Amino acid sequence: MSQGRTVRPRLNEFGRMLIVQRVVHERRPVAHVAKELGVSRQCAHRWIARFRSEGAAGLKDRSCRPHRSPSRVPVEVEERVVQLRREQRRGQDWIGPELGIPSRTVGAILKRRGMPRLSDCDPLTGEVIRASKTTAVRYEWQRPGELVHMDVKKLGRIPDGGGWRAHGREHGKTAAQKRAKIGFDYVHSMVDDHSRLAYSEILPDEKGATCAGFLLRGARFFAEHGIDRIERVMTDNAFGYRLSNDVAVALQQLGARHVLIRPHCPWQNGKVERFNRTLQTEWAYRQVFTTNDDRQNALAPWLDYYNNRRRHSALDGLPPISRVSPR
Repeated sequence: MSQGRTVRPRLNEFGRMLIVQRVVHERRPVAHVAKELGVSRQCAHRWIARFRSEGAAGLKDRSCRPHRSPSRVPVEVEERVVQLRREQRRGQDWIGPELGIPSRTVGAILKRRGMPRLSDCDPLTGEVIRASKTTAVRYEWQRPGELVHMDVKKLGRIPDGGGWRAHGREHGKTAAQKRAKIGFDYVHSMVDDHSRLAYSEILPDEKGATCAGFLLRGARFFAEHGIDRIERVMTDNAFGYRLSNDVAVALQQLGARHVLIRPHCPWQNGKVERFNRTLQTEWAYRQVFTTNDDRQNALAPWLDYYNNRRRHSALDGLPPISRVSPR
């Protein structure tokens, strides 16, 4: 009998205990704690329920294999499903009636056995000819400046004295404070594809003129670090990028081509999207700031650390500056 695999949830045992500590003992809202730890509310509720039912033992890893599977088809039938798929190159709606089993069962077997989708295969040979959006080999341009990624991350401003991360959602708020709109900071960022060298600014909006100005200042920053020419700029399809004459003029000044990702496919601009997540966890939410100015002032030192000292897993543990030649 095959061994049951072990569940590998997003949080380890310490992370699950943090949920319990902050929700059960500190009586903080589940939604706030879940967002802090990067999980869904449903996930947080599940670990809390397990703790209340089983105590600390309920937070340990456990096998996801059921104790019994009376309705699972025999191994011989599964092998026949795989054989028909390879020989006939037909889908579950054809294989199911052939073997007298539900089509959905055939689909589950094919997925469990790691069989590729027919739409990804050559109809003549059955060989896989199309790649999925998630590939084992990540692309990287050969030289600094061949491609830079650009994006904007919107963060809520911090009121004087600290926001909800410092005091909780409702602690000490007057009615006027609850009605007040403090607005957002727009963190514009550029990341070089080859070196991962990054440049960021906090700006008041994400309009085309603002994006264009940031692009030119970012290009100057890159030039100061040895990236004399930017050949391509990749962005999403936001109006401030796609429809702005100012951005088009800035690109023309740089002699760079504008590369737009496919709509609703943010992973295509993944290097700057990943940088945005690092920027949030290591700068914006790393500590509790009591004023918005404090958080803004902390950005430049963090960027210097990121570019010059922080180890990057994609660069064999070296910082981005190791791949460029500053002037």
